Amino acid sequence: MTTTAAPGAIRTARTERTRAAIVAAAHDAFVTRGYRATSLRDVAAAAGISHPGLLRHFATKDEVLAAVVDLFERDTELELLERMASEDPGTLAYSEVARRNETVPGYLALFAALTGEASTPRHPAHRIMRDRYARLRDQSTDVIEEAIAQDTVAADRDPAGEAVRVAAAWDGLQLLAQYLPDRVDIIEALETHEGSLALPVGWREPDEAGPTDTPAPVPSMPSFMPAAMESPLGYRVGRERRGLILDGATALFAEEGYGDTSLRDIAERVGVSKSTLLHYYDSKEELLSAVLSHRDRLIESRDSYTPADRAADELRALSRGATENAAKAPGLIEVYAVLSCEAVPADHAAHAYFEERFRGVVDHFAALFRAAQEDGDLPAHRDPEFEAVWLTALWDGLQYQWLYDRDAVDVAVHLDAHLDDVLPRR
Repeated sequence: MTTTAAPGAIRTARTERTRAAIVAAAHDAFVTRGYRATSLRDVAAAAGISHPGLLRHFATKDEVLAAVVDLFERDTELELLERMASEDPGTLAYSEVARRNETVPGYLALFAALTGEASTPRHPAHRIMRDRYARLRDQSTDVIEEAIAQDTVAADRDPAGEAVRVAAAWDGLQLLAQYLPDRVDIIEALETHEGSLALPVGWREPDEAGPTDTPAPVPSMPSFMPAAMESPLGYRVGRERRGLILDGATALFAEEGYGDTSLRDIAERVGVSKSTLLHYYDSKEELLSAVLSHRDRLIESRDSYTPADRAADELRALSRGATENAAKAPGLIEVYAVLSCEAVPADHAAHAYFEERFRGVVDHFAALFRAAQEDGDLPAHRDPEFEAVWLTALWDGLQYQWLYDRDAVDVAVHLDAHLDDVLPRR
């Protein structure tokens, strides 16, 4: 006797296949082109269906994005951490989850892109990502509390604080690995951090020598300004107009991303014609370089900065800069977050800038940690190169979390907590 599927079941299976094809096509497009720059017509063409056909399954692009994110959220960090914790209480499974993530095609690229792009409250994925961070912090806090109860994490660790910091560093590592694959191994870094949590805060070998009386020279911070520097020369009206254009471009790049912002958009925001804008900047690429130069100049010229006598004190002072940036220049953090994630593709106009910047920051922090170890401030069991990568990732990740929930995450407080652990005082 031959049985045939009911027409309704056939239609259901066909519908699921079509929806899956749409979500897969949307994922590829969002990763390679960005959410804002991708239209529903682009997704429909990539999925091999008509635009009206796509609208029968998804009424809006926001619905498509939600389906893409939901696909990756199934059996991801939250569920895996919870399951691993229940199967093996006391085990920190961050590195195992990262190992699984690396096997999922497109996972790292999608979340690296979304982390920055969705940091502006107007982005349709902002709420999704904000809620994801909150759930991950809560779940991770539970995991660390259980590990403390099982004596696999030191009893003096703060579960909630460690949960914020490990999630932040994890995000930062995922982005850093896109720019510096030769220096960043996400799984290895998380394994190293898991091991360090078993030690008391600020631990060092009992017989280690303390700080020296004659500290090593403190390495100076290199400048990361792009070649296209803004000249202070020229007529006052021209300088003021350049400043307005830079402010308008910075705001739009933070709100809409570089790829989805046109010169005409910037001209309209500033209140000048496109031809007037082109009188000052020949292309959008030149304007982008000027925005990055402008940002770096403002960040690097903090009035409150004073060089320290010891490398450890130079590192401990980083939180003051974070506090000042958050209070006085949140827009500079926003544009940095959006552009650093958007520029992951090698053909992006800002990719080389961020690759050079990340490499320079890691090099600088590594030199500081080496000097601190030479001074006796960094315990001998800590590796300066690892600490430099982790600190860079942590700072960036904390800034992303702050952009999603400014009341829940204090970047400076968490930087201080981390550095107090790494550079214990005597």
